[in-house]
Amino acid sequence: MQTQYRYKFAALFSAAALVVFSLAVLRPRVQAAPPSGGGISGTIKLDGTPPHQKPIDMSKEPSCAAEHKDKPITTEGVVVGASGGLANVVLYISQGLNGSETATVPPEVASITQKGCQYLPHVVVLDAGQHMKVVNSDQTSHNIHPQPTKNPEWNKSQPQGAPAFDVTWANEEVAVPVKCNIHPWMHGYVAVVKGPYAISDDTGSYSLNVPPGAYTITAWQETYGSQTQNVTVSAGKPATANFTFKAK
Repeated sequence: MQTQYRYKFAALFSAAALVVFSLAVLRPRVQAAPPSGGGISGTIKLDGTPPHQKPIDMSKEPSCAAEHKDKPITTEGVVVGASGGLANVVLYISQGLNGSETATVPPEVASITQKGCQYLPHVVVLDAGQHMKVVNSDQTSHNIHPQPTKNPEWNKSQPQGAPAFDVTWANEEVAVPVKCNIHPWMHGYVAVVKGPYAISDDTGSYSLNVPPGAYTITAWQETYGSQTQNVTVSAGKPATANFTFKAK
């Protein structure tokens, strides 16, 4: 009897081992995603003396004026860093995409915050269809009013303490001017692109993550308009595209 049990146990053990082995062999092997293999980077410069950015008078909104009493703010049409780098320049691929590059765009929600009666950041760039959150962090009401030409126009009131609202932009448009109907000095831009994008920092630097290929890259600045360059990205060899805007 014990011998019979031993045979049955051995048979069951062998069958179980066979199942485990089969699963291990037949299970798909997970492979790491391939490296991007390239990219585009560069610097945006301003050639010449930057225009004077006028101080903003916020005396008609005391809560915002008080927030800037130690450091009055100015207009932000041209923001130049200490080294001559031009900030708030939108960089995007205007030709050469095959459609798969959109997946490289960060999936997080973009945001624009009304703080101190300013739009922060001054220029928002996002992918078509990507969500954008609008926040009011001020002690006053705002009325955010984008003025697109390729997307539906809207105008929403957002009182103090109101929850953030969420919007999307279906169509590419560089760039949509945004204003506040309550505070006329508030201006900003929303750039809607398709595929990888970047915005230059206060040193004028940027980088775009794109696979190898031939591209046309466009640089847009709210005062100076757009420039383009053709670049070729090779596997393992990033490309460089520098832009210089002439001061007016």
